Amino acid sequence: MTQHAIALTPRMPDPKTLLAALHAGGPDLRVKRSGQGAVAQLHAEDGRLIASVEAPRYLQVPGETARLLGPAAATGTPVWWTEVRAASVVPEAPRLAASVAGRLATLLDGSTWPRSAGAHTGVVTVAASGEPVDAVGGDVLTEADLVTTRAATVLQDTPVLAATTWLTELLRTTARTGRHLHLVTPPATRLTLPARTLLERTSARWVVSAPRTGCHDGLSGLELSWRDGLFTPAPGPSPTMADAYRPPSGPSGERQLLLSLRTVHPADGQLLLGGALECAWRTLTGEPPAGWSTAEPVNVPWSRRQLTDLARNRARRGSPTWLVAVGDPDRPAIATQRVTHTRLGVEEHITLAFGHTGDRPAPLDRLPHLAEKLAAQHRLATMITELRAARADLTVPAHYEPPALPVALTFGPDAVADMGLSRAGSLVPDTPPTRLGSAARPALHYELGDGTDAAAWRRLRRAQEHVRAAPERR
Repeated sequence: MTQHAIALTPRMPDPKTLLAALHAGGPDLRVKRSGQGAVAQLHAEDGRLIASVEAPRYLQVPGETARLLGPAAATGTPVWWTEVRAASVVPEAPRLAASVAGRLATLLDGSTWPRSAGAHTGVVTVAASGEPVDAVGGDVLTEADLVTTRAATVLQDTPVLAATTWLTELLRTTARTGRHLHLVTPPATRLTLPARTLLERTSARWVVSAPRTGCHDGLSGLELSWRDGLFTPAPGPSPTMADAYRPPSGPSGERQLLLSLRTVHPADGQLLLGGALECAWRTLTGEPPAGWSTAEPVNVPWSRRQLTDLARNRARRGSPTWLVAVGDPDRPAIATQRVTHTRLGVEEHITLAFGHTGDRPAPLDRLPHLAEKLAAQHRLATMITELRAARADLTVPAHYEPPALPVALTFGPDAVADMGLSRAGSLVPDTPPTRLGSAARPALHYELGDGTDAAAWRRLRRAQEHVRAAPERR
């Protein structure tokens, strides 16, 4: 199982310090760059990968270490996060990774995580295997615990599996080589919502493994077995739900408010992205996002200008931009945003999640006001709002959580004009919409339920079917 050792230091690991840390395996190990130079790999003389050291990340966003590593890892900000991964196939690798992290922490007055990693500063000698090793599928796949012609399997033992740079690179590499990615974790591991988003959009599977209950898919609950070089649903006349996927008994009172919205902007030099995301955040929490990044942990303070500059630079290369935003640690909130150029202009596809407890219920009464602001000021095309019974910390456990129930559906002025006001106003026959904005070009806001009415799904599906059947005028 791949093991992590993370050094959290108040000072930047400079080249001299990194070199001292990399010498934890002695002078005979070879250093190789991968991940476009963002990862330093330590290899034995026979070619085996021993450990990987990711480029240090400068975390300026409060609460990120505690969110991803647990309260015991909470540190002040700013802090430098340097992650070391030990290869599972080399017995000495975990001690070597612990030494690399321990040396960084010692030299830079920091700490290491997890405490169980046994950080130290000694030299770890790696015994030669006597057999040369060839990389499979590129540098990143050398970090997989098992590689077949059909899949790359990585074993992870971490409390929270996040959408790190390492994970996104691993997903790209497995896709490029035509393989599926299997992330195998113990039952206690949880996903962040951005990590779940990535796994659902790619040929990847979250495999939850327990000694007594076997393996199941962490997102669907299906029992899994290993056949023909990859994990597949267990054979049988019909798919079987694993007993371990059953939810814990009793309601928790925790809720998640989920927003999925799309904006469309003219592609011009004055465009400043991120406005819709910030507007929603301020309207529902009273504060802007705390930070953003293209991976977790989120490390950069919130800046619409920097976000726009990145998206514009990537657009020049024909690439979309995907990012994560987080909020204040005391008000759980997280979002993903994808920026693409289409024939309609510059589109922002945004998913936001806000965590709520019994003493801080979801502010459903603010949704019409939010819809009006987004339509009037941020070129809202569509927005779907849902409520679900799920963890307020916004992580995804490896057991069943009930699906979200629709609360509201909003169409911006352009979407209403495309469908025609009369048609757009009758999408849900038993639910008249509220007109927002100008009388000439209104937005329409449908209230579908309160988050407890299962019939809201029928209303939403009916509206979506009517939208798909509507002729496009633009």
